[in-house]
Amino acid sequence: MSKIIPLFPEHSSRGNESSGHVRDLSGPSGMKQAGPLFQLYIGIDYSGAETPKASLKGLRVYMADHDNPPWEVPPPPSPRKYWTRRGLAQWLAELLAGDSQALVGIDHGFSFPRNYFQTHRIPLDWPSFLDDFQAHWPTDETYVYVNFVLDGSVGNGAARLGSPKWRRLTEKLAGAAKSVFHFDVPGSVAKSTHAGLPWLRYLRSSLGEKVHFWPFDGWGVPPGRSIIAEVYPALWSRGFPREGRTPDQHDAYSIAAWMRQTDLDGRLLDFFSPDLSLREREIGGIEGWILGTR
Repeated sequence: MSKIIPLFPEHSSRGNESSGHVRDLSGPSGMKQAGPLFQLYIGIDYSGAETPKASLKGLRVYMADHDNPPWEVPPPPSPRKYWTRRGLAQWLAELLAGDSQALVGIDHGFSFPRNYFQTHRIPLDWPSFLDDFQAHWPTDETYVYVNFVLDGSVGNGAARLGSPKWRRLTEKLAGAAKSVFHFDVPGSVAKSTHAGLPWLRYLRSSLGEKVHFWPFDGWGVPPGRSIIAEVYPALWSRGFPREGRTPDQHDAYSIAAWMRQTDLDGRLLDFFSPDLSLREREIGGIEGWILGTR
């Protein structure tokens, strides 16, 4: 495989994709896949509102399999009508610990622009980024709102702020995707990103090698493992009839429907190998990548 050009002189590729357990997808797009890659497809429209244990109407989950189009997954029976962020993370950890290979698409940013790493001197390593972020933005703690960290009541968010002018490469290529630092504007993912990142850390810690976080663990598709990827439902939602769903429901439905349809059509493998230069891949391996953008 071609050597990846470091983003910064002191940084070199972690070499995840050289493992024999991961198929090398570094070649050009248009690759062929032999049958579906996954058994389950889970679409999550995320919410950064309120606390981790709050029941959130905007937090929706849809699941599909080879034989069935997406159906809505309700939270486990409890006094709460809707999913909580904590409950969703625990449910995902239990589900992905099983034997079924699932593709999970979550609608919030998985990392920050490289300006953030440079400004705050964060190591160019995703697990280190997650640890540092959670230490400053403990939005997985029981009574913490994103706004509590923003106003200085909890944590130390002031030491880890970013500019809404900073955008990741994948956001630029996706077109209308907002900056992960653009709070309180229509279509914003800033709150959901700042609320969701600690739960990605939780899932990574809970599941270990059972789950591949794409593309941070490599751009390849590891056989026998589930994948969690960042998605942007606006890329696909207009391609599916609304059929009475709320906007949040339809976004989650569209994520699961697109992933299922694309996998069954034999085209999904191609989207895990976007047509990028070596330098763009190195950037994407730090900033994250939206599945479906080229």
